[in-house]
Amino acid sequence: MNYSLNQAHITDCLFNNMHLIDIEMYSSTICSSSFVCANLENADFYKTDVSYANFTNANLRNTRFAKSDCIKTTFNHANLSDAKLVAALFDHADFRHANLQNADVSESTFENVLLKGANLTGIQGLEEAFIKSINIGTPERPNILIGGEARQWLDARSN
Repeated sequence: MNYSLNQAHITDCLFNNMHLIDIEMYSSTICSSSFVCANLENADFYKTDVSYANFTNANLRNTRFAKSDCIKTTFNHANLSDAKLVAALFDHADFRHANLQNADVSESTFENVLLKGANLTGIQGLEEAFIKSINIGTPERPNILIGGEARQWLDARSN
């Protein structure tokens, strides 16, 4: 079954444990919503504002977040393998223990992004991404890497 919530304005909603495979939510605002343990494989969040949303333990395999705003978005333990994260804004996003294997981050911006324990194997587009700063520690004990140092750390873990 295909779902379409294109150009929707949905805030502070619960989608926990839902099966929303192939859902279309592009050009939407879904801020502060929760998708904990949701199955969103092949979902389309193109140009969507998912700021403050919680995708902890969600299946986001092959999902598109291209040109999306992800400010303080939580992807803790999420499966983002093969995701298209092109030209997205990740500001204070939490990718701790997330699977980003083979994800495309071309032209995306990373600022104060938590990456401790993330699987970055095969990540694509790092050379075109804007890496401002990453946190390879925890919120309580940050280990901030800036600019070139952050890029080197990411490059070393993408191979």
